[in-house]
Amino acid sequence: MSMVLFASVVRVTDGLPLSASTDYEQDKGLQETKKQLKILSKKLSQFPDRCSLRSGLYNINFTSSLGVGYLMVCTENYPSVLAFSFLDELQREFIVTYDTKRINSALRPFSFIEFDNFIRKTKLRYNSPRSLSTKINLADMQTEIKLRPPYQLSAEEIGSINGFSQHNQTKYKGIAPNQTLEAITLSGIIACVLSVLCGALNLLRGVHTIESVLQNGDEDFNFVIAFFLGTAACLYQCYLFAYFSVWRNVKSFAAFALICLCNMYLYELRNIWQILFHVTVGAFVTLQIHLRPAQGKAPDYNV
Repeated sequence: MSMVLFASVVRVTDGLPLSASTDYEQDKGLQETKKQLKILSKKLSQFPDRCSLRSGLYNINFTSSLGVGYLMVCTENYPSVLAFSFLDELQREFIVTYDTKRINSALRPFSFIEFDNFIRKTKLRYNSPRSLSTKINLADMQTEIKLRPPYQLSAEEIGSINGFSQHNQTKYKGIAPNQTLEAITLSGIIACVLSVLCGALNLLRGVHTIESVLQNGDEDFNFVIAFFLGTAACLYQCYLFAYFSVWRNVKSFAAFALICLCNMYLYELRNIWQILFHVTVGAFVTLQIHLRPAQGKAPDYNV
């Protein structure tokens, strides 16, 4: 018989269990599967936001959003669309009931144990597919699973081979949703405009320096390289401000360091105020990049 057997809600950052369904099953295979679920719950941040894991006669499915993970164990023949619809309902109710601040400040396991009442009721509904089919619309979930199917995990990837833990974080490309950034502020717009201005000034000076080198040969060609590198660094900072990138803050600091080095090299061609202007703008843009973090994407419930 296909059915949902167990469900839990955990905090993604540290795997702290927040709530779970009451379990009276003593089946050895199910208990082993729950051990795998416990290991998996501590590593959710390493995996895509929707995954499945085959564990003997059972399947583990989970989704994660806004720092909270929702996991469930079901029989191997339980339909995926029902499994993820079940998790979707848990997710929807949980984020409506509890705010992020309260979730992040939880210290003890099962701080939201009262949520198990909702888990129990929802589990009963999803274990009665005939009555369930008339109450929910699975079309959207079916379409979503077809367009973005859950990633199929293996036991090796959760680090449970022969009792040894694997610490290498698996990288997944093209599975997790695209990251978006927080809304642009006025100070961010000003920073980008100033950065473009600095880049344009560097470009113009670089072109003039090339002309001087070709005509007179009395200029060091390294000055040309320094001007163009400064231009590239300024424009790259604008790109980092506008778009999400892995190691975004580190890259912005590297670009700022390059701006500083270029201006140090160009001290013979610029006065102290010009150098100070370019360095200050670079620092300002770097700060704005740091202050515009990736935005946590709330799930779309078509409302």
